[in-house]
Amino acid sequence: MGLFKKKPAVQSYDRENKRPVIKASICNGEQVAGFKDIHTDKFEEIMLIRGAADLEKFKSMYGIEEEIRKEY
Repeated sequence: MGLFKKKPAVQSYDRENKRPVIKASICNGEQVAGFKDIHTDKFEEIMLIRGAADLEKFKSMYGIEEEIRKEY
């Protein structure tokens, strides 16, 4: 039975050196959410975004409240 579900634990990321970003492909529209290092521009993939529900899940997993920027 699904009466008692665990809340997903809020994970953390380095807010000083990384920012949340969605990498979107121009060719096929695939979107990947992750974090980009401010200093090195290295992108760390976290999860595939297939729709609004996946985006909300990513935001709630990491406690992100602001709008996430898209990069192509």
